Amino acid sequence: MPHFIVEYSANLESKLDFQPLFKALHEYVVSTGEFPLGGVRSRAIRCDDYRVADGRDDFSMLNLTLKIGQGRSLELREEVAKNVFDILCEWMKPITDNGYCQISFELTELHPVLKFNKNNIHGLFK
Repeated sequence: MPHFIVEYSANLESKLDFQPLFKALHEYVVSTGEFPLGGVRSRAIRCDDYRVADGRDDFSMLNLTLKIGQGRSLELREEVAKNVFDILCEWMKPITDNGYCQISFELTELHPVLKFNKNNIHGLFK
Protein backbone atom coordinates (compact mmCIF):
# COMPACT_ATOMS: atom_id res chain seq x y z
CA MET A 1 0.00 0.00 0.00
CA PRO A 2 -0.72 2.64 -1.16
CA HIS A 3 -2.36 2.07 -4.52
CA PHE A 4 -3.01 4.90 -6.98
CA ILE A 5 -5.69 4.10 -9.57
CA VAL A 6 -6.47 6.59 -12.33
CA GLU A 7 -9.54 6.21 -14.50
CA TYR A 8 -9.69 8.60 -17.45
CA SER A 9 -11.86 9.24 -20.48
CA ALA A 10 -10.46 7.92 -23.76
CA ASN A 11 -10.45 11.41 -25.30
CA LEU A 12 -7.53 12.28 -22.98
CA GLU A 13 -5.34 9.39 -24.19
CA SER A 14 -3.05 11.41 -26.45
CA LYS A 15 -2.79 14.30 -23.99
CA LEU A 16 -1.54 12.47 -20.89
CA ASP A 17 1.83 11.10 -19.80
CA PHE A 18 1.25 9.24 -16.56
CA GLN A 19 4.86 8.53 -15.62
CA PRO A 20 5.61 12.06 -14.31
CA LEU A 21 2.39 11.96 -12.27
CA PHE A 22 3.19 8.55 -10.84
CA LYS A 23 6.75 9.63 -10.01
CA ALA A 24 5.51 12.73 -8.17
CA LEU A 25 2.85 10.77 -6.27
CA HIS A 26 5.26 8.00 -5.26
CA GLU A 27 7.92 10.46 -4.13
CA TYR A 28 5.39 12.46 -2.12
CA VAL A 29 3.79 9.57 -0.21
CA VAL A 30 7.17 8.01 0.59
CA SER A 31 8.44 11.42 1.81
CA THR A 32 5.77 11.41 4.53
CA GLY A 33 7.56 8.50 6.22
CA GLU A 34 4.23 6.70 6.53
CA PHE A 35 4.28 4.60 3.37
CA PRO A 36 7.05 2.16 2.37
CA LEU A 37 8.37 2.55 -1.18
CA GLY A 38 8.12 -1.18 -1.81
CA GLY A 39 4.35 -1.09 -1.42
CA VAL A 40 3.52 1.90 -3.62
CA ARG A 41 1.95 1.09 -6.98
CA SER A 42 0.11 3.04 -9.65
CA ARG A 43 -1.95 2.25 -12.69
CA ALA A 44 -4.07 4.07 -15.25
CA ILE A 45 -7.23 2.67 -16.76
CA ARG A 46 -8.66 4.17 -19.93
CA CYS A 47 -12.45 4.33 -20.05
CA ASP A 48 -13.72 3.85 -23.57
CA ASP A 49 -17.35 4.03 -22.48
CA TYR A 50 -18.09 7.25 -20.61
CA ARG A 51 -20.31 10.31 -20.71
CA VAL A 52 -19.44 13.69 -19.23
CA ALA A 53 -22.23 16.21 -18.55
CA ASP A 54 -24.33 16.58 -21.71
CA GLY A 55 -22.07 14.28 -23.72
CA ARG A 56 -20.02 16.81 -25.69
CA ASP A 57 -17.04 15.18 -27.39
CA ASP A 58 -14.55 17.63 -25.91
CA PHE A 59 -15.66 17.10 -22.29
CA SER A 60 -13.33 14.78 -20.40
CA MET A 61 -12.97 13.25 -16.97
CA LEU A 62 -10.25 11.86 -14.76
CA ASN A 63 -10.69 10.22 -11.37
CA LEU A 64 -7.85 9.27 -9.02
CA THR A 65 -8.41 6.87 -6.15
CA LEU A 66 -5.79 6.34 -3.47
CA LYS A 67 -6.24 3.19 -1.41
CA ILE A 68 -4.28 2.93 1.82
CA GLY A 69 -4.14 0.45 4.68
CA GLN A 70 -5.97 1.24 7.86
CA GLY A 71 -4.38 2.80 10.92
CA ARG A 72 -3.20 6.27 9.98
CA SER A 73 -4.58 9.33 11.76
CA LEU A 74 -7.33 11.46 10.25
CA GLU A 75 -4.93 14.42 10.29
CA LEU A 76 -2.38 12.51 8.20
CA ARG A 77 -5.05 11.26 5.81
CA GLU A 78 -6.37 14.81 5.35
CA GLU A 79 -2.87 16.15 4.70
CA VAL A 80 -2.05 13.37 2.24
CA ALA A 81 -5.39 13.79 0.45
CA LYS A 82 -4.92 17.54 0.07
CA ASN A 83 -1.35 17.21 -1.20
CA VAL A 84 -2.16 14.38 -3.59
CA PHE A 85 -5.05 16.40 -5.04
CA ASP A 86 -2.74 19.40 -5.43
CA ILE A 87 -0.18 17.26 -7.28
CA LEU A 88 -2.94 15.86 -9.51
CA CYS A 89 -4.41 19.29 -10.32
CA GLU A 90 -0.99 20.74 -11.11
CA TRP A 91 -0.26 17.82 -13.46
CA MET A 92 -3.69 18.30 -15.11
CA LYS A 93 -3.20 22.06 -15.56
CA PRO A 94 -2.34 21.81 -19.31
CA ILE A 95 -5.65 19.97 -19.81
CA THR A 96 -7.81 22.23 -17.65
CA ASP A 97 -6.22 25.41 -19.04
CA ASN A 98 -7.11 24.38 -22.58
CA GLY A 99 -10.37 22.46 -22.28
CA TYR A 100 -13.12 21.10 -20.08
CA CYS A 101 -12.40 18.29 -17.66
CA GLN A 102 -13.95 16.95 -14.49
CA ILE A 103 -11.21 15.96 -12.01
CA SER A 104 -12.02 13.98 -8.90
CA PHE A 105 -10.03 12.29 -6.16
CA GLU A 106 -10.84 10.04 -3.24
CA LEU A 107 -8.66 8.54 -0.53
CA THR A 108 -10.06 5.29 0.81
CA GLU A 109 -8.91 3.27 3.78
CA LEU A 110 -9.07 -0.49 3.38
CA HIS A 111 -10.33 -2.74 6.14
CA PRO A 112 -7.43 -4.81 7.54
CA VAL A 113 -9.43 -8.05 7.76
CA LEU A 114 -10.82 -7.79 4.24
CA LYS A 115 -7.59 -6.80 2.45
CA PHE A 116 -5.12 -9.43 1.29
CA ASN A 117 -1.79 -9.00 -0.41
CA LYS A 118 1.53 -10.71 -0.95
CA ASN A 119 4.52 -8.54 -1.79
CA ASN A 120 8.10 -9.77 -2.11
CA ILE A 121 9.41 -6.35 -3.20
CA HIS A 122 9.60 -4.83 0.31
CA GLY A 123 12.84 -6.69 1.05
CA LEU A 124 14.63 -4.85 -1.74
CA PHE A 125 14.17 -1.51 0.04
CA LYS A 126 15.28 -2.41 3.58
